[in-house]
Amino acid sequence: MTIIDPATIEKVMEELLRDAEASGYHLNPDLAFTRDLVEGLLTNEQRYGYRACPCRLASGDEPRDRDIVCPCDYRDPDLDEFGACYCALYVSPAIANGDQSAAPIPERRPVDPPEATTEPAAAPTAALAYPVWRCKVCGYLCARNSPPANCPICKVGRERFERFM
Repeated sequence: MTIIDPATIEKVMEELLRDAEASGYHLNPDLAFTRDLVEGLLTNEQRYGYRACPCRLASGDEPRDRDIVCPCDYRDPDLDEFGACYCALYVSPAIANGDQSAAPIPERRPVDPPEATTEPAAAPTAALAYPVWRCKVCGYLCARNSPPANCPICKVGRERFERFM
């Protein structure tokens, strides 16, 4: 395993910050902490070929770990409920502005994640696990308990989403 160059860490931090801000998200304002997380992401990328969350144990099987590739599937529900994602790389505006601190977050990932499949999805059923939300501006769809704070495509706020299904 090679050591990650500090310049590479800074470059990736800048990319993540730019992408986060463009999508209405915020990175943790504690720069030393954030650098450590980015180094963990890059270490996992060297190790596995993908940026698995540095706070979770990846299996090395990308389809099985797809839910924990950063940004993970649990980021938005964690932000909505706790103000930060599990590893606290992404934080709420209140935490980003220093008005609130990140607190420990319970793990949402199942103990034994289901096997990934490449089979086509079954036809929709009458009872979906989550409601589907549609951005009324660009048509982005997501299935989760509530719409995202900001649309990851066109950046409009949560109020511009409607329940789709």
